[in-house]
Amino acid sequence: MKAAVYEGPRTVTVKDVPDAKIEHPCDILVKITTTNICGSDLHMYEGRTSFERGRTFGHENLGQVIEVGKAVSKVQVGDWVVLPFNIACGFCKQCEQGLTNYCLTMQPKPDMAGAAYGFAEMGPYQGGQAELLRVPYGDFNALRLGEDAAERQLDYVMLADIFPTGYHATEMAGVKPGDQTIVYGAGPVGLMAAYSAILKGAGRVWVADHQPDRLRLAEEIGAIAINTAEQDPAEAVKEATLGLGADNGCECVGYQAHDPQGKEDATLTMNGLIDAVRFTGCLGVVGVFLPEDPGGAEAQGELEAQGKLPLDFGMLWFKGQRLGTGQAPVKRYNRALRDLIAGGKAEPSFLVSHELSLDEAPSAYEHFDNRDDGWTKVVLHPNGNGRKAGGSSHRTLQELRQEARAQGVEGRSQMNKQQLERALRR
Repeated sequence: MKAAVYEGPRTVTVKDVPDAKIEHPCDILVKITTTNICGSDLHMYEGRTSFERGRTFGHENLGQVIEVGKAVSKVQVGDWVVLPFNIACGFCKQCEQGLTNYCLTMQPKPDMAGAAYGFAEMGPYQGGQAELLRVPYGDFNALRLGEDAAERQLDYVMLADIFPTGYHATEMAGVKPGDQTIVYGAGPVGLMAAYSAILKGAGRVWVADHQPDRLRLAEEIGAIAINTAEQDPAEAVKEATLGLGADNGCECVGYQAHDPQGKEDATLTMNGLIDAVRFTGCLGVVGVFLPEDPGGAEAQGELEAQGKLPLDFGMLWFKGQRLGTGQAPVKRYNRALRDLIAGGKAEPSFLVSHELSLDEAPSAYEHFDNRDDGWTKVVLHPNGNGRKAGGSSHRTLQELRQEARAQGVEGRSQMNKQQLERALRR
């Protein structure tokens, strides 16, 4: 089978690797039709983690089941499924508490917790940027999709990671109807956090970043954009709230946070969030921070390379703020979020900018890593997109939105690619 394989810093090749196969009676085998490039993949792509050369990337995966192990009883061949990036057993102490992000069974190191597809330090599992993916404990891990699965893959694939992760940030931040919420980072996870806050009924949601194309998307979903090249987000929020600050906030950037000039500072967004949120407010941190950063010493400093950051803890304590951190337990949220999508209440595909074949993965990684204008979220289709005849054209989502804007098509910012194509054909 073909797969996108890491060959070293900023080098991905698409080549033949051994076929994924059933290895345990509880496994299922999935033909991957849609898989995303994640911002977390870029940390590994840039050589800023311990990710091994020769491994396959890809932890945001969706496809169709083609084989099941002898012990699988719920999932059937032919089912469309989306797969949480967390690989969990369902029966360990952590899983029994709903903490599938820290499963003890699937992480082979006894002093560690948590496993994932194609992810550094989270087990030996291959990723899904490939034609086939082995899914352990398929009955537990696979979320089955409905009749519209093939048509709405761009929405449902977001359930593998970024939609639940953005939602998790708002849960840890305690976002409630009417709240005023600040989100640091307008990448895919930041946009999903802002979108989740809006779905929850937040009164005002600010999104801070310095990438204009991403800030435009934030505005399209109803958030207030703050360009950090022009404004201090904390000051802008405090000015709008009588000096008090936001009720709560989300950090969706992580340890490679940098200013508009490109200078890295792992505490930039964390300390900004502490400043921007009012006394007793809650902070939800889903941006990736690691205890070891191979490139950290050169980019920032020796302490940063060890994950030891000069956090403004004194102000955090003084303000009585509460802090939630860590990867999202995807299964806690994905079923409810799936039903919001199925019911037409959520369409997270609004952020997809490019749909490409697996063969185009090396170029896609390069563009996404460069933060080239318009490259907001990249989707790969290893086996074609699996849609019925009359499906997608080769135009990007951004091109379709521009045409829809010119024709006055209503709701364009909330339509996925196929919906836009149908609207433009009318």
